[in-house]
Amino acid sequence: MSAVIPGFTGLPGAVAVSHLCVYDWPAVDGVRGGTPHLHLTCSEAYVVTGGRGSVQTLTTSGYEVTPLVPGTVAWFTPGTIHRLVNEDDLRITVLMQNNGLPEAGDAVLTLPPEYLADPETYAVATVIPADATEEEQARVARARRDLALEGYRALRDADGPEPLTAFHRAAAALVRPRLAEWRERWRRGAEAAAAATGDQLDRLERGDTSHLADAVVRAEQPSAYGRFGMCGRLDVYKGTV
Repeated sequence: MSAVIPGFTGLPGAVAVSHLCVYDWPAVDGVRGGTPHLHLTCSEAYVVTGGRGSVQTLTTSGYEVTPLVPGTVAWFTPGTIHRLVNEDDLRITVLMQNNGLPEAGDAVLTLPPEYLADPETYAVATVIPADATEEEQARVARARRDLALEGYRALRDADGPEPLTAFHRAAAALVRPRLAEWRERWRRGAEAAAAATGDQLDRLERGDTSHLADAVVRAEQPSAYGRFGMCGRLDVYKGTV
């Protein structure tokens, strides 16, 4: 194996960490919360640190609501459409698989089908301009949340599995142009982390402890505060994405 493998110093398992304050904007159904979406290759976990709320989920197995209170750890696998609900100042530490791949695009919002036709149409409806004022960014984030809720309600209320299956197909088509970029990120992160463990096990079997001399300690503060995400305002860490 490559000599650089033992030097992997990302977070354990190449996860990404962020702090999330879930949106408290009311939607047309009176529920306050985030934008429903799914991930195509990444599992996600919530560690609830404050407040109270729930996560609504939709899969081929049906619709569920999971309560979220301080101390709850909840997680779900790729393909789970999820909508965070903020009942009282819901705050979460979010763990994402594959060293920040979701922040690189591994998420598709549940927009109505006409917005999923091609990447350009989807981007117009979802991209928050980085150079816009905070007020304008908030307006765009809320507008795309409300648009995604239209598609989400249609999927949740559908008779039969075909609308959800069609959404899966459309989501896969949208992200296909970026798969080579995603694969490289996975290789640098999660694959490298797993390979490092395998290499360390091989070394220990040989009685070789040299990798223990390369131990490091790292710490950092968020690189950005209050970023408008899909579910709420995010504090993100550069070293985990």
